[in-house]
Amino acid sequence: MPHIRPVSDLRNNFADISRLVHETAEPVFLTKNGYGDMVVMSIETYERKLFESEIYFKLKEAELEAKSTDKRFSHEEVFSNLRSRLANKVDGDNV
Repeated sequence: MPHIRPVSDLRNNFADISRLVHETAEPVFLTKNGYGDMVVMSIETYERKLFESEIYFKLKEAELEAKSTDKRFSHEEVFSNLRSRLANKVDGDNV
């Protein structure tokens, strides 16, 4: 269930809101005159949501790419390619 508080609580009960966002790892929605005004969340929650949205974007991009071509790669091909690239990068850094 979302945490909804009046924006005045940010000033009057900052410590309580801070504790809430850190303990629950969920955002607190602040209202002004009964309407949504802003969201407060911990940095950890923000970074997690940002990471999740980046993953979602990458998966969507891959899905569109898959629809535009018939070429497919096996698990072995993908990981072999990645290992090769990593080895080349490491060898290049050590030179």
